[in-house]
Amino acid sequence: MRCHDVRVPVPLPPPRWVLDPASWPDDDAVAVGADLEPATVLGAYRAGAFPMPLDDVAPMVWWSPERRGVLRPDRLHRSRSLRRSIRRLKTRVDTAFERVVAACAAPHRDGAWISEDIRRAYVRLHGLGWAHSVETYDADDHLVGGLYGIAVGGLFAGESMFHLVPDASKVALAALVDLLDDEHVSERVVDVQWCTPHLASLGVEEVPRADYLALLPAVLDLPLPAAFAGS
Repeated sequence: MRCHDVRVPVPLPPPRWVLDPASWPDDDAVAVGADLEPATVLGAYRAGAFPMPLDDVAPMVWWSPERRGVLRPDRLHRSRSLRRSIRRLKTRVDTAFERVVAACAAPHRDGAWISEDIRRAYVRLHGLGWAHSVETYDADDHLVGGLYGIAVGGLFAGESMFHLVPDASKVALAALVDLLDDEHVSERVVDVQWCTPHLASLGVEEVPRADYLALLPAVLDLPLPAAFAGS
């Protein structure tokens, strides 16, 4: 796997807008408003929330699902077909971040939700060393899949993934798990926000929000995996 210009995360000031889980309603959407400044977005992840716009709500909506989808990296299920695809496709890290976000944001995709404000915010976080992409390429070096998200300590918060050929997004996820495979792998968490049948087949589990928030401080205290720590 090839990495390209993975940057040391730039320290950020405390966020001006702080999410308080004690005030959250019994709903997946927990707050509205604020901005998408890097410190705001990272502060939200550290509190257990993430931004996702709604078409009919003008301010940004912040979410913390009551049933959170999480993957323990050492529990990824690699089917026989996935193992074949891993051998057939290549993966790289941070070589095409903006292209991955653009592919995930393609308006023709079912459930497309990535707005221009979101795109700019995560490109900015990438430039600051906090957001990363894992890309999948075919034998002719065409980008055929990938994922992107935020790495904070032992947490990788996956935002979106896409595929243009079968299994390409799954191969990117398997490559991400390989990047997290160190002495802390059993303690690390990949947050996928909501669990779907597709993700459940890969080993993703649902946990109650209270359980996710309880495990988060210890996960955030872990060191970044070497692949995302820069040099």
